[in-house]
Amino acid sequence: MAAVFLVMLYEYSPLFYISVVSLCFIITAAMVLGWFGFDMPVILRSSDEADSVWNVPEKRMVQKTNPFALQVRASDASVTGGVALRPGCLEECVLSCYWGCSVPALQAALHTHQQGLSLSTPQLFQEALHFQYQHCQTFHIEKEDREERVSRIPADLGIVDFGLMPRACYPLVALLTLAEPDARDSYDIVADVTVIHVPDDKYPLSARVLYQYLLTAQGNMYELKPLFMSAEEGDQSEPSEPASTQEPSVEGEGSRVEPEGEEEGPGYAGRDCVVCQNAPVNRVLLPCRHTCLCDGCVARFQHCPMCRAFVLESFALSLQPPAQREEDEEEEEEEEEEEE
Repeated sequence: MAAVFLVMLYEYSPLFYISVVSLCFIITAAMVLGWFGFDMPVILRSSDEADSVWNVPEKRMVQKTNPFALQVRASDASVTGGVALRPGCLEECVLSCYWGCSVPALQAALHTHQQGLSLSTPQLFQEALHFQYQHCQTFHIEKEDREERVSRIPADLGIVDFGLMPRACYPLVALLTLAEPDARDSYDIVADVTVIHVPDDKYPLSARVLYQYLLTAQGNMYELKPLFMSAEEGDQSEPSEPASTQEPSVEGEGSRVEPEGEEEGPGYAGRDCVVCQNAPVNRVLLPCRHTCLCDGCVARFQHCPMCRAFVLESFALSLQPPAQREEDEEEEEEEEEEEE
């Protein structure tokens, strides 16, 4: 009987169509409101009402002073012609260059340092390597001496390449250690180990830093990693001088390293935030290591604005409190107004 009644409504009454459409609309609206809640969806809200604020975890950092710095001139580096290295040390130090250093021997030496034998001198480092290298050259570096040193393999050894890939030895390992015993007691970081690729006929890739480690007196090892800055006109970041390190052995902790005492790093100062273009860049996003946001904008991004990678945590380049930074900015604005 009910079926017959519905058929009659379908055939003779236009209200049936209106009722069906209304019922479908009510069901659809109820499903949408039940999914998003009875608040308006985010895409319909005005952008002026409220901005999304993400709680980006703050990575706990420990500030340390790095007495070592090393630059590699990659333009004319080769196995036969040598490599130009420019050290920069806060104290007198020794630069030791190990050509053809065995890969397993270097890994074993670094492991030995972490086991308790501090590799604070070239002699201890050589013993930890078990002398598994093809040539060693040593330079004495005076305090704040920035003159280039050219390290090369003697021609009488007849070494023109280090074989095909995969290789059993690194082309060059540069070791920086403090020369004076008193200086080793003054710094937590006692050695800088830099693994450098040097081009040859078998592998002509340009010279570059492959790995860089800082060894501490307590037996810890920090791996230096470059920060990626936003490129400006004719200016790019220099990955050969990283400004931050992470300590894999300590979960949830990291360390900030000052490579040149008072300097912040190559090209870090004076860069503006890529979002607001007003405040200076002061935040490093992890794990992508892009340095492009200020302290105010970092809380508004869940993804890196440069590579769109998900931001797990961040840390500050400068430890200056935000209140102090605001006071400095206000003083600068007042000085500019007075000049005008």
